[in-house]
Amino acid sequence: MRMGTRRFTRLTNGFSKKLMNHEAAVHLYFLHYNFRRIHQTLPITPAMAAGLSRRVWGLMDIVALLEATENKAA
Repeated sequence: MRMGTRRFTRLTNGFSKKLMNHEAAVHLYFLHYNFRRIHQTLPITPAMAAGLSRRVWGLMDIVALLEATENKAA
């Protein structure tokens, strides 16, 4: 996790100073890790292996999910 995102280290400009920004970055990282990234040990994503998804998500799928979440909260 720490090596996957630089938000955990203070050595870069990407370091999160606000908790809300840090939480959002962690959520996006885990969404990408589980639904979009095909792993070396598996020929599929972890979400597909767990039966949560039938396909690899694209970037537009993630954007649509974020927009739906924002519209639902408003």
